[in-house]
Amino acid sequence: MRRILFPLILGIVGVAILINLGLWQLRRLEWKEAALAQIEAQMAAAPAPLPAQGETSEGGKYQPVAVTGRTVGPELHMLTGMTGVGPGYEVITAFETAEGRRILLDRGFLPEVGKDVARAAVELTVTGNLHWPEEASSNTPEPDMGRNIWFARDVPAMAAHLGAEPVLVVARGVTGDAQGIIPVPVSTAGIPNDHLGYALTWFSLAGVWLGMTAYLLWRIRQRTI
Repeated sequence: MRRILFPLILGIVGVAILINLGLWQLRRLEWKEAALAQIEAQMAAAPAPLPAQGETSEGGKYQPVAVTGRTVGPELHMLTGMTGVGPGYEVITAFETAEGRRILLDRGFLPEVGKDVARAAVELTVTGNLHWPEEASSNTPEPDMGRNIWFARDVPAMAAHLGAEPVLVVARGVTGDAQGIIPVPVSTAGIPNDHLGYALTWFSLAGVWLGMTAYLLWRIRQRTI
């Protein structure tokens, strides 16, 4: 009995810890799903006018808005792709609202063949969502200014480059000449939710630990017979 006591305690404690880690991930999953549902409900709400200058902040992320105005100045092209279409660019431009503000507008996806096509300024009414994507990091390549290719939606840098407020509206629907640009609405698809996978991993490890413990106890017993 003394020979199996320590392995038995170790097995029970190990399984208990692994199961508790799995249960913790399930609680995290429940929390994340509730948070995503709240974000989706916020995204789908009725659009409101753009908040006053200085009132836009991270707290307003995903807020639905409606703006009317015109595109101004050059486009910025962020390298990306679209399933079923192929490589292309996310088109970011300065947008002068009817109230005289100059903000950033993510018009959507442009197939690669349209990159060098000249597009005149155009009047648009846009419904979309405020967004502050955290895409740029220390590993993000610097923009290729010569070819006008960016590798992340770096809102502060893009706003400074276009002389606009660091406020980005991502188009969901556009009234006016879209000029071949396909709106790509903000969604929760890019928000990671891996908690179920983590939970299954911990539960699998608990099963393996239990099996190893049972095998070890069987081996000890066989030696004592």
